[in-house]
Amino acid sequence: MLHKKILILTADAGFGHRSTANALCRAFELRHGDAAQVIIVNPLDEPGAMPFMRSAENDYDKLAREWPQFYKLGYKMSDLRLTTNVTEMAYVMMMYDVIARLMKQHQPDVVVVTFPTYQYPVAAYRRISGRNVPMATVVTDLVSLQKMWFSQSADLCLVPTEIAGALARERDLDPQSVHVTGLPVNPTLADVPASKAEARRALGWPEDKFTLLAVGSKRVERLDTFTHVVNHAGHDLHLVGVAGGNDSLYHTWQGTAWHVPATVYDFVGNMPDLMHAADGVITKAGGLIVTESLACGLPLLLTQFIPGQETGNARFVVDEGAGDLTLEPLHLLEALAHWLAEDRRLFHERAAQACRLGKPDAAFKAVDLIWQLAENGASRPHSRLPVSRAKLKELVRQFAGAERSVAP
Repeated sequence: MLHKKILILTADAGFGHRSTANALCRAFELRHGDAAQVIIVNPLDEPGAMPFMRSAENDYDKLAREWPQFYKLGYKMSDLRLTTNVTEMAYVMMMYDVIARLMKQHQPDVVVVTFPTYQYPVAAYRRISGRNVPMATVVTDLVSLQKMWFSQSADLCLVPTEIAGALARERDLDPQSVHVTGLPVNPTLADVPASKAEARRALGWPEDKFTLLAVGSKRVERLDTFTHVVNHAGHDLHLVGVAGGNDSLYHTWQGTAWHVPATVYDFVGNMPDLMHAADGVITKAGGLIVTESLACGLPLLLTQFIPGQETGNARFVVDEGAGDLTLEPLHLLEALAHWLAEDRRLFHERAAQACRLGKPDAAFKAVDLIWQLAENGASRPHSRLPVSRAKLKELVRQFAGAERSVAP
């Protein structure tokens, strides 16, 4: 088997982009072993990346958490056609040198992007250098997608849902390049234990209790108020809390007088094990946690969503019958009561829909398509940018400084 070098360009604005990159890397290792050399890079961490761009990435959490409506406005404004075209070219100007240096340094057989704006400097590099390195885009938003995700320069566009696939085709991508793979998640989520009792035994949990997994982080607000009502609802269940590095939440849970069996963790490295042992998940509508939960067949009680792409995530879960939107503790209490009534009839319906939607093998499907692309090469020389090669070189040269030439 010929060796292939795969360069994955990712970002750290939220959890999803990096987690998708890591899931792909692990799937390449499992599928191809030493034949796959995977390099994961965040271009904004590289020398030459503009400090304000790095700061914007670092401030993503604060903006989304403290000014959600402003975040929503920015999200919508950036999706206007004129704004999108301007943003694409701005990223070409600002990121070209970094991307070109990475391409020359690593000489990949294929480039994979898990953050939409990197497609455009990669396309510019292909246009200017004449090196038609194939590019695959892995979309990390479930249903609410910005136009920037859909670049005609990508040889593959791998999307997580049928809704996303329809949007890609509506935006004039070659239908042959669009594939619904699911969102790549940790491949170990596909390793289902023989039974939940066995999974719980391995973790030291009660084996016979209905188990709710409350997943927090610094991005998840008021989760302790939701676990508080579960603690006092009188249901026969086991409550598991993962604070996800939120020290305040973890200390609150540690100091709680629990009236149900409860197990709390600060940060875990074995989330697949916990998910396989749980029955349902309480969390916010982040794309990663929603996708991982569905991959394990776990219905969701969603306590929060960030306006923008998480609005679509919440709507997707609810419309498909795989969970409930419970933005207040009382709403969660009502939904949980309905789940558990009549021998858990509604819970079983929700779980069945979660199983239907879940794609635990998504990383392997994506890897197979990307590997095939690396072997076959780009289908045709193309980089669909709205300027000619000569004009593109001139723009990049002017941005970099008139005294500098643009190296291919």
